Amino acid sequence: MASAAGLPCDIDPALCAALRAQKPEPGVDEYTTACLLMVFVAVAIPRLARNDSATFKAALEGHTNNVHCLAKAVNSLAGAMFTVHGHGDVEMRLKEFLALASSSLLRLGQETEKDVIKNRESVYLILDEIVQESPFLTMDLLESCFPYALLRTSYHHVYKNMQEGPA
Repeated sequence: MASAAGLPCDIDPALCAALRAQKPEPGVDEYTTACLLMVFVAVAIPRLARNDSATFKAALEGHTNNVHCLAKAVNSLAGAMFTVHGHGDVEMRLKEFLALASSSLLRLGQETEKDVIKNRESVYLILDEIVQESPFLTMDLLESCFPYALLRTSYHHVYKNMQEGPA
């Protein structure tokens, strides 16, 4: 109702309605499926570092392959899925997602293979964008599981590359 009146909502009512309209298969636990989807996304984010088009372009304030849209998608889907199928624990599930994604991204720092880490700094910024976009997560929470120094260094790296020109 608030959305219809033009007030902003933390959880997308249209997406919730679309999820409610879907008929689950018998015997499928929708909550578990939603949790597993969030785990999959969290552990898959580091794979973006291998992608040449996952480079953050400071002039655009976004990634060349639009992976920065992942922040909005993660927050919208988590809000809707855990509202419709969950136990009203959107914040807890997003905290769990942040911890998993942080852990997965921190493993990139241990990689030595150039192909695996070529866009590491750009991918680190996705985590920051997810937190900035989220009404449920805070920067304090991000800093508790991902060092702010890495984010600061990553921003410095991508903006420095912009000044130096294309690599």
